Amino acid sequence: MACRNLSKGYEACSQLETAGIKGTLSVVQLDVDDDVSISKAVHSVSNEFGRIDVFISNAGTLSPGSTGRDKIGKIFSTNVFGAMLATEAFIPLLLKSTHPCLIQISSALGSLVLASDANNAKSSEMWDEYRMSKAALNMMTIQMYKRLKHQNVRVFAFCPGLVRSNLRGVSEEAVTAQGNACDPMESANALLDIIVGKRDKDAGKFVHKDGCYPW
Repeated sequence: MACRNLSKGYEACSQLETAGIKGTLSVVQLDVDDDVSISKAVHSVSNEFGRIDVFISNAGTLSPGSTGRDKIGKIFSTNVFGAMLATEAFIPLLLKSTHPCLIQISSALGSLVLASDANNAKSSEMWDEYRMSKAALNMMTIQMYKRLKHQNVRVFAFCPGLVRSNLRGVSEEAVTAQGNACDPMESANALLDIIVGKRDKDAGKFVHKDGCYPW
């Protein structure tokens, strides 16, 4: 489990272990906006485990509280540049797996088709900079799929939907998206379906728990 802040990571790890999860958890410091942090994380995982079977690229931000060039810079630094550089750094470890899986956490808000369809509810959503970053992430996923499919890597873009998260901020109103956010376990179970191979026919696509979105 990768995290920018180790103390918060260990706290989250402890909470999950207390809940009675199956298997074990390890914590590694990883800030996708910091190349040194990425290199150290790769080295740490390589030394401890030797390979990665599943890589879920989940770092993302809306950069609340910022505006203008600063806002778009922070969003793209994490959602696009950081996601790409961290993923590329870990791919060699992923290729050591016998059944590797690479998942980029995207959003339906990044779909060009849905955004340009005036009849679709997603079209009216704002979050311009965030939407742009997820559209770029989707293109990156397509390119990675084309490159890695011949090396037996299952690559997906995955939309978790609107779930409880501190992506929008840490207040209860932000976490719940004004009460509209769903239980993140629904998305977690959908991710598990991908990992165990139930969605292999959708490799290279933009998936969600109930099907696929158009790019």
